Amino acid sequence: MAAFGSCDRSVIPGFSPAAPAPGSPTRVQLEQLLDQVRVVAARPDAEGYERGCKSGEGCVFGPAWTDDYDGPGGHDGCGTRDNVLALSMTEIEFRAGTRDCVVLSGWLADPYSGERLQFTKSDGSAVQIDHVYPLSAAWDMGAHGWPPDKRVLFANDVSFELLAVNGPDNQSKSDKTPSDWMPPNAAYHCFYAGKYLSVAAQYELPITEADRDVLQSVATTCAA
Repeated sequence: MAAFGSCDRSVIPGFSPAAPAPGSPTRVQLEQLLDQVRVVAARPDAEGYERGCKSGEGCVFGPAWTDDYDGPGGHDGCGTRDNVLALSMTEIEFRAGTRDCVVLSGWLADPYSGERLQFTKSDGSAVQIDHVYPLSAAWDMGAHGWPPDKRVLFANDVSFELLAVNGPDNQSKSDKTPSDWMPPNAAYHCFYAGKYLSVAAQYELPITEADRDVLQSVATTCAA
């Protein structure tokens, strides 16, 4: 399955439909993705989720932005965060001597706000890397039963799971799923719905009934 959307790229209370942003899926594409994913009544609460990797912590998805995994971008000598930034931005400047690994600056077409943002490493928090399907949600929905190497791959999957986005929206989203959070710019709802469902389908992760209802509503606003 190919990853949905590209970086050139509400249906929840308080949002109004808008013309979908370029790169968004069609209604039919979203409905096909919805048909592929399993739906559960509610999100379970699996024990044992510990993202941290300090002494005594579970480190259940591996060290943040590790290069030590088998998948696109893995074992290439660059950290995952820099790989996502390099894939997502234009007019990129790399730090000299890093073999085009460490991103110093660039411009991001933000897929949550629709704004064009300048990234500089000195203000790195302005552009953050979002796990589209939140790690804690993935853990509850089945990742707790995966082998460790699959969890590390998931947390660093530059093809499906990761997006460079503006910092405030990433912080607002946190570990919320679509029934509780959608991009504030309604033009990007179809795009985000396609990304979320693509991750769910790729990794055979279910969605809740509440998320399905929101995503079905989103689909009705997408291009035919």
